[in-house]
Amino acid sequence: MAVKLTKMQKKMNYDAKLSKLLDHYTQILVVGADNVGSNQLQNIRHGLRGDSIVLMGKNTMMKRTIRLHAEKTGNKDVLNLVPLLVGNVGLVFTKGDLKEVSDVVAKYKVAAPARVGLIAPIDVVVPPGSTGLDPSQTSFFQVLNIPTKINKGTVEIITPVELIQKGEKVGSSEAALLTKLGRKPFSYGLIVQYVYENGSVFSPEVLYLTEDDLVEKFAVGLSQVAAFSLAVSYPSLAAAPHMIVNGYKNVLSMAVATEYSFKHAEKAKEYLKDPSKFEAAAAPVSVGASSSGAPAAVEKEQKEEPEESSEGEVGLMGLFD
Repeated sequence: MAVKLTKMQKKMNYDAKLSKLLDHYTQILVVGADNVGSNQLQNIRHGLRGDSIVLMGKNTMMKRTIRLHAEKTGNKDVLNLVPLLVGNVGLVFTKGDLKEVSDVVAKYKVAAPARVGLIAPIDVVVPPGSTGLDPSQTSFFQVLNIPTKINKGTVEIITPVELIQKGEKVGSSEAALLTKLGRKPFSYGLIVQYVYENGSVFSPEVLYLTEDDLVEKFAVGLSQVAAFSLAVSYPSLAAAPHMIVNGYKNVLSMAVATEYSFKHAEKAKEYLKDPSKFEAAAAPVSVGASSSGAPAAVEKEQKEEPEESSEGEVGLMGLFD
């Protein structure tokens, strides 16, 4: 006959188990466990068996053990878990890949009917079509203001009906209708709310960021730094290219407006005096034109033009664009 443990002994065993897990694991998923049954939880434990352990318990007991463990070991990082233990939550200790473990946890969901008083986790929309109910049930649909018609001896819903909105409580009429239709609109399972890794706590969405997402976020941050630096006239690595280009534009504008000139400004002044040169330079070369048919004057000008002038023209054209 098994010896029945006292309440104090159960607490001591739980404290020892949680403390041991905190010593051996640096990765923890804080999961919500609303409406999760014991059989479903057992299946989740079986699916995670190998490198992950699911531990449930009262929040007060978990908080107490974590605080005592932090005092005993000096590991203050675990105290970051205490504010996260709110509501019906549990802890998944793992040494595997956090994204893969999170996917396994999310896989074990069970369809559930809409019971009266539950908070709807999603919008529930009843699609149009035959309900399979006999015409005597028409009055039931009229109470819920659902347009119907009789088709081939059954009640048929005419248009889609938004029966329940996310965050609302399920009423008795809505629950009765979904039961009659044989629908189980909700699904429940462990939901990853926070990720703890080596003292850091972050949202589970971080696990699904790709390299493209990181590059995009870095580019947005870089543009904001550059814009701020330009607004306050503070030189920074992000704003330096823009400042140099803007300064060059100012000098070029002054040279064009006055008699002052420098090497790269000469090209701009030539284009302003004779715009046809710009049109000729910008015109696309005909595919059928051969090199032998090119005007000799153009070839001569290209040969006589120094190499550095091409760099100035490219820079200038970039500025005009």
